[in-house]
Amino acid sequence: MNQQDTIIWKQSIPGGCHWSGIVRRGTTLRLIDVNGGANAAVLLFNQEEKLERYNMADTLKSQHTFRLTKGHACHSDMGRIFCCITADSAGWNDTVCGLSDDELIRHKYGTARYQEHRNAMYRSALDGLLIELGKWGLGLRDIVSNINFFSKVTANSAGELTFHPNHSKAGDVIELSFIMNTLVVLSTAPHPLDPRPSYQPGAVNLELFDTPADAVNECLQIAENMRALQNAKHFYCESTL
Repeated sequence: MNQQDTIIWKQSIPGGCHWSGIVRRGTTLRLIDVNGGANAAVLLFNQEEKLERYNMADTLKSQHTFRLTKGHACHSDMGRIFCCITADSAGWNDTVCGLSDDELIRHKYGTARYQEHRNAMYRSALDGLLIELGKWGLGLRDIVSNINFFSKVTANSAGELTFHPNHSKAGDVIELSFIMNTLVVLSTAPHPLDPRPSYQPGAVNLELFDTPADAVNECLQIAENMRALQNAKHFYCESTL
């Protein structure tokens, strides 16, 4: 953490839980892997018009990448930037594996219902995100390809995917500097390819602070990101000169 960052707000999200909120443009959301091995499944929506949401395909093809890390932007399906990744000590974030659902959780870990286990229940990422989406008038049809922050998945020449356990270490940090007012929806349930035999989702701490000057400059070295930034400024009637 930079000592000059003044924290506006912070919250801890236990493993297997979920959160959502509006992150204003000009602020940076810091995600912290508390104990190592966390997964933060995230969806992004335009706060003013929630039909605009994170688009995995446009994000990856416009930046010629399979994974996201520092210097990359998260694009919407309207050709605008939601946020730039301005710090990433983990170095790799999965973009293609999606969410765990209830069937997968039951198959891998068994059943632990809230009625018997309370906060130690087994909850899937899909279930957690649906709970949060419902708070904003959204639902299952609004689930699109998400980002799995802190998780590393690689593909070989045959297209087979490999999950890398212990990729993210305790204290690893990802910072998202927002260009648009964005509804962020997050689950800390396990990654769908996590091979651990027991349900051990990691906690994630959130911190919010004003985006430092020039923080997004590295992201804007990619031409497509600069054009998407201009589109975002047009949305807010800001000059791009």
